[in-house]
This record gives sequence, C-alpha cells and structure tokens, in this order.
Amino acid sequence: MSLDHLSQEHQDKVIKIRKRVIEAIGRSMDLYGVTQSTGHLYGLLFFADKPMTLDEMGQEMKMSKTSMSTSVRTLLDLQMVNKVWEKGSRKDLYEVEYDWFQTFTDYFAIEWRKSVETSLQIFRKSIEEMQKLIQDVPEEDAIRRVLMEDQRKMEEAVGYYLWLNRLIDSLESGDIYQLIPKDNPRDV
Repeated sequence: MSLDHLSQEHQDKVIKIRKRVIEAIGRSMDLYGVTQSTGHLYGLLFFADKPMTLDEMGQEMKMSKTSMSTSVRTLLDLQMVNKVWEKGSRKDLYEVEYDWFQTFTDYFAIEWRKSVETSLQIFRKSIEEMQKLIQDVPEEDAIRRVLMEDQRKMEEAVGYYLWLNRLIDSLESGDIYQLIPKDNPRDV
C-alpha cells in the first residue's frame, strides 16, 4: 500500500520500520546461501504494494540492472519471488512469495535431498566394500575389529540419513506442521 496518504512524519516512521525489517531479512538470508543485498531485494519486494520491474527495483536499491537481474534470478531459483504478468506491461514483473513456510520447504527439501542421496550412496558402497574386506581378514586379526567398528559407525550414519529422508518427506507432505504447528500471525 502506498504511503502517500500518511503525513510526512508517519511516512518517515514507516520507512524507518521497513528499513529495519529489510535489514533483518538481508542478514538472515545467509540461511539460504544468498548475499545480504539479495536479501534486501527480497525485503523491498516484501513491502512493495505491487509487482516491480527490474528497473524499479534497481532505482529503489541503487543497484545496477545486472546486479538486480542476478539477485532476482537467485530469488526465482529459490522460489522466493515469482514472475507475474500484468495486462499492458511489456516488462517482466516480480513479486515476493509470501508463504515463508513453503519457501523453507522448497529450498531445504531440495538441498537436503541432494545431500542425503549422495551421502547414502557413498556410505552404502563403503559398507559393502568394508564387508568384503572384513571377510578377507582372519577372525583373530586385530585389524578385523577396527574394520568392523568402522562398518558399525557407517551403518549408524546411514540410519541418520534415512531419518533425514523421513524429515524431508514430512516437510514436503506438510506432516511436520502437525508436530510443530505454524504460528498464527495474530498470536505473535
């Protein structure tokens, strides 16, 4: 919503509050692996009363169109902003994705799933190779106990990654919100 209908004093106060929030958003964006300036852009779009073009964002942020384009592309890839169509506009318009729960889920489910799959593949192959080594070593050989302990540790790690897979499944299905409900913004 435009601030034009407010007195200059109230506009200044609102702008000060928004800047504080935008700064906090920028600082917290390292959680998603993005720069603080990209986080500031997200904050700008968060408070925008309408979708914005790259030119409008660049003007507000005092950033080059190239930097702005890179930041927007990052936010699009993270599904934190959406490209929208507006009748009569020939330029691309962008608006923020307000569902932070979905943004969190989309980002972390994808990132964690990649990591889990890679790690599980490595651990399973390593356990299989360790098992073959153990079979080749005589029972009374001290190295056999070391190999068996290594195998046990890797099997425990596999258990962790299988648990992490279930956590990811619960994020994607929304089941996690039964255990940890989303807060009602009115209760904050």
